[in-house]
Amino acid sequence: MIARFFHAWERRLASVTKDRLVRPFEWGLDWIDANGQSRGAPPEAILLDWVSHALADSPRFFDTPISDDYTFTPAEAGGTAGALSFPSALRTPHPENNIVRARYFRTQNTAKGRRAVVVLPQWNADADGHVGLCHLLNKFGLSALRMSLPYHDARKPPELNRADYIVSSNIARTVQVCRQAVMDARRAVAWLQTQGYERIGILGTSLGSCLSLLTAAHEPLIRAQALNHISPYFADVVWRGLSTLHVRAGLNGHIDLDTLRRMWLPISPQAYLDRVTDKKTLLVYAKYDLTFPVDLSESLVGEFQRRGIPHEVAVLPCGHYSTGVAPFKYLDGFVLARFLDRNL
Repeated sequence: MIARFFHAWERRLASVTKDRLVRPFEWGLDWIDANGQSRGAPPEAILLDWVSHALADSPRFFDTPISDDYTFTPAEAGGTAGALSFPSALRTPHPENNIVRARYFRTQNTAKGRRAVVVLPQWNADADGHVGLCHLLNKFGLSALRMSLPYHDARKPPELNRADYIVSSNIARTVQVCRQAVMDARRAVAWLQTQGYERIGILGTSLGSCLSLLTAAHEPLIRAQALNHISPYFADVVWRGLSTLHVRAGLNGHIDLDTLRRMWLPISPQAYLDRVTDKKTLLVYAKYDLTFPVDLSESLVGEFQRRGIPHEVAVLPCGHYSTGVAPFKYLDGFVLARFLDRNL
């Protein structure tokens, strides 16, 4: 009875959004370097070869050149956050998207030392998404740098109403834009280090959770990761999730799940679990989630257990969308902030 209630509520919350578009399927070969493959080869073969190179040397795939081109504007009188911007290390065809935007919430409570967290919100979060969570982190003595994901809010070109280009039925573009998000997060971490922060963590929700693990797996400065809504595979969430039914509609008839899983493995947590054995990890999932199906979340927890990777688990008594509704959002925020406070 409880499951039926939450599942019905989740569907109602998801149905509020009316601007989801079914976009055409594309391999997206114009978004990649074909590794010497002939452009006359089948698109599937070209992409699988490119993916194999990315997985064989993921540090190179996510390598992020050092930059000193940061612009910081302190908070105005009475304001709570300064504004940070810097160029993305991965260039896309959209100039708006090539400038990373972040908001810096500096805590006044430094009793436990210089500690900071990069915050990656969920897919399609607006500019104020997770601002309340950043204030909560401040109360725990943690500064927060809330980064807008690629193609979100100020990074969206005029042609977009939603952040479609980071998760879509364009296969290679989805990989590259998620890769861009990881590189952006690494540059955000580097900026925090220049500000004197000695202990740095990362917190991500939903899509941001996946990107947070990928970042932690390739950024040695990150000590702890709080992953809010989890799955081992990027493809399975898109294929089965409530929030991505329109993306699945664009994929149908063009690709099967097994092939999609292989092509999106470079942006899947499963590929990098052996690279986070030295990180403190919190895995959070919701008991009645229809967007990140619960069996996928439990599978990732099982992988951490099987591999002996240190971790903590929290199970929220709600669904995916209802996590953002009181009282569940307060419980979720407390669990995330307390973990980072204890482990940074």
